[in-house]
Amino acid sequence: MAQRFVVQTGDPVLRQRCAEVKSFNEELSQLLADMKQTVRAESGAGLAAPQIGVPERVVVIDVEEGYFELINPVIIYKKGEQTGPEGCLSVKGKQGTVTRPMKVKAEYRDRRGKKHKLTAEGFFARAVCHELDHLDGILYTDVADEIYDLPTDEE
Repeated sequence: MAQRFVVQTGDPVLRQRCAEVKSFNEELSQLLADMKQTVRAESGAGLAAPQIGVPERVVVIDVEEGYFELINPVIIYKKGEQTGPEGCLSVKGKQGTVTRPMKVKAEYRDRRGKKHKLTAEGFFARAVCHELDHLDGILYTDVADEIYDLPTDEE
Protein backbone atom coordinates (compact mmCIF):
# COMPACT_ATOMS: atom_id res chain seq x y z
CA MET A 1 0.00 0.00 0.00
CA ALA A 2 1.19 3.47 -0.85
CA GLN A 3 -0.34 6.88 -0.54
CA ARG A 4 -0.65 8.44 -3.99
CA PHE A 5 -0.47 12.07 -5.07
CA VAL A 6 -3.94 13.62 -5.60
CA VAL A 7 -4.00 15.60 -8.85
CA GLN A 8 -5.57 19.05 -8.80
CA THR A 9 -7.94 21.02 -11.04
CA GLY A 10 -6.28 21.75 -14.34
CA ASP A 11 -4.82 18.26 -14.77
CA PRO A 12 -6.36 16.87 -18.00
CA VAL A 13 -6.92 13.39 -16.46
CA LEU A 14 -9.73 14.91 -14.36
CA ARG A 15 -11.64 15.75 -17.56
CA GLN A 16 -11.36 12.35 -19.24
CA ARG A 17 -14.09 9.75 -19.54
CA CYS A 18 -12.45 6.80 -17.81
CA ALA A 19 -11.97 3.36 -19.33
CA GLU A 20 -13.91 0.36 -18.09
CA VAL A 21 -11.91 -2.11 -16.01
CA LYS A 22 -11.54 -5.42 -17.84
CA SER A 23 -8.84 -7.15 -15.76
CA PHE A 24 -9.57 -8.04 -12.14
CA ASN A 25 -6.02 -8.81 -11.13
CA GLU A 26 -3.24 -7.99 -8.67
CA GLU A 27 -2.67 -4.60 -10.34
CA LEU A 28 -6.29 -3.65 -9.60
CA SER A 29 -5.96 -4.90 -6.02
CA GLN A 30 -2.84 -2.72 -5.56
CA LEU A 31 -4.66 0.30 -7.01
CA LEU A 32 -7.54 -0.24 -4.57
CA ALA A 33 -5.15 -0.59 -1.62
CA ASP A 34 -3.37 2.63 -2.61
CA MET A 35 -6.69 4.44 -3.04
CA LYS A 36 -7.83 3.33 0.41
CA GLN A 37 -4.64 4.60 2.01
CA THR A 38 -4.84 7.86 0.05
CA VAL A 39 -8.49 8.65 0.85
CA ARG A 40 -7.90 8.00 4.54
CA ALA A 41 -4.64 9.99 4.66
CA GLU A 42 -6.44 12.91 2.99
CA SER A 43 -9.50 12.55 5.29
CA GLY A 44 -11.81 12.26 2.29
CA ALA A 45 -15.23 10.66 1.91
CA GLY A 46 -14.27 9.18 -1.43
CA LEU A 47 -11.70 9.02 -4.19
CA ALA A 48 -11.93 8.18 -7.88
CA ALA A 49 -8.99 6.68 -9.77
CA PRO A 50 -8.56 9.70 -12.08
CA GLN A 51 -7.87 11.80 -8.99
CA ILE A 52 -4.61 9.89 -8.64
CA GLY A 53 -3.89 9.98 -12.36
CA VAL A 54 -5.41 6.62 -13.32
CA PRO A 55 -8.19 7.02 -15.96
CA GLU A 56 -10.12 3.88 -15.01
CA ARG A 57 -13.66 3.38 -13.68
CA VAL A 58 -12.66 2.70 -10.06
CA VAL A 59 -13.99 4.48 -6.97
CA VAL A 60 -13.58 4.06 -3.23
CA ILE A 61 -16.02 5.55 -0.74
CA ASP A 62 -15.33 5.81 2.99
CA VAL A 63 -18.41 7.03 4.87
CA GLU A 64 -20.31 6.26 8.08
CA GLU A 65 -22.02 3.31 6.35
CA GLY A 66 -18.65 1.70 5.67
CA TYR A 67 -15.83 1.42 3.19
CA PHE A 68 -16.80 0.53 -0.40
CA GLU A 69 -14.84 -0.36 -3.52
CA LEU A 70 -16.82 0.18 -6.73
CA ILE A 71 -15.46 -0.98 -10.09
CA ASN A 72 -17.31 -0.04 -13.28
CA PRO A 73 -20.17 1.48 -11.23
CA VAL A 74 -23.42 2.67 -12.80
CA ILE A 75 -26.28 4.50 -11.09
CA ILE A 76 -29.51 2.72 -12.00
CA TYR A 77 -32.01 4.64 -9.84
CA LYS A 78 -32.31 8.14 -8.37
CA LYS A 79 -34.97 9.53 -6.06
CA GLY A 80 -35.54 12.78 -4.22
CA GLU A 81 -33.30 15.76 -3.87
CA GLN A 82 -30.83 17.22 -1.38
CA THR A 83 -28.82 20.41 -1.55
CA GLY A 84 -25.70 20.87 0.52
CA PRO A 85 -21.99 21.59 0.68
CA GLU A 86 -19.42 19.58 -1.25
CA GLY A 87 -15.67 19.71 -1.41
CA CYS A 88 -13.15 17.66 -3.35
CA LEU A 89 -9.63 16.43 -2.75
CA SER A 90 -8.80 17.65 -6.28
CA VAL A 91 -10.21 21.16 -5.67
CA LYS A 92 -8.30 22.29 -2.59
CA GLY A 93 -9.44 25.36 -0.68
CA LYS A 94 -12.94 25.55 -2.15
CA GLN A 95 -16.40 24.26 -1.42
CA GLY A 96 -19.67 24.50 -3.30
CA THR A 97 -23.41 24.09 -2.89
CA VAL A 98 -24.60 21.16 -4.98
CA THR A 99 -27.99 19.50 -5.51
CA ARG A 100 -27.88 15.70 -5.69
CA PRO A 101 -30.43 12.88 -5.39
CA MET A 102 -31.41 11.92 -1.83
CA LYS A 103 -31.31 8.20 -2.72
CA VAL A 104 -29.47 6.25 -5.39
CA LYS A 105 -29.06 2.62 -6.34
CA ALA A 106 -25.94 1.51 -8.17
CA GLU A 107 -24.58 -1.63 -9.78
CA TYR A 108 -20.86 -2.32 -9.67
CA ARG A 109 -18.25 -5.06 -9.58
CA ASP A 110 -15.96 -5.88 -6.68
CA ARG A 111 -12.19 -6.43 -6.95
CA ARG A 112 -12.79 -10.04 -8.08
CA GLY A 113 -15.26 -9.03 -10.80
CA LYS A 114 -18.40 -10.17 -8.98
CA LYS A 115 -21.53 -8.05 -9.58
CA HIS A 116 -23.20 -6.22 -6.67
CA LYS A 117 -25.86 -3.60 -6.02
CA LEU A 118 -25.98 -0.96 -3.33
CA THR A 119 -28.52 1.53 -2.08
CA ALA A 120 -27.25 4.82 -0.70
CA GLU A 121 -29.15 7.63 1.01
CA GLY A 122 -28.24 11.09 2.28
CA PHE A 123 -24.53 11.88 2.47
CA PHE A 124 -23.67 8.39 1.20
CA ALA A 125 -25.76 9.03 -1.95
CA ARG A 126 -24.03 12.42 -2.36
CA ALA A 127 -20.62 10.72 -2.17
CA VAL A 128 -21.60 8.05 -4.72
CA CYS A 129 -22.83 10.67 -7.20
CA HIS A 130 -19.79 12.90 -6.66
CA GLU A 131 -17.29 10.08 -7.20
CA LEU A 132 -19.09 8.59 -10.20
CA ASP A 133 -19.12 12.03 -11.83
CA HIS A 134 -15.31 11.93 -11.71
CA LEU A 135 -15.38 8.85 -13.95
CA ASP A 136 -16.99 10.96 -16.69
CA GLY A 137 -14.71 13.97 -16.26
CA ILE A 138 -17.22 16.00 -14.24
CA LEU A 139 -16.18 17.96 -11.15
CA TYR A 140 -18.60 19.23 -8.51
CA THR A 141 -17.62 22.76 -9.59
CA ASP A 142 -19.36 22.04 -12.93
CA VAL A 143 -22.72 21.39 -11.24
CA ALA A 144 -22.53 23.64 -8.16
CA ASP A 145 -25.03 26.44 -7.59
CA GLU A 146 -22.26 28.45 -5.97
CA ILE A 147 -18.58 27.99 -5.17
CA TYR A 148 -16.75 29.71 -2.35
CA ASP A 149 -13.30 29.77 -0.78
CA LEU A 150 -12.76 27.92 2.46
CA PRO A 151 -11.15 29.84 5.31
CA THR A 152 -7.40 29.39 5.51
CA ASP A 153 -5.39 28.76 8.66
CA GLU A 154 -4.29 32.40 8.63
CA GLU A 155 -7.86 33.66 8.99
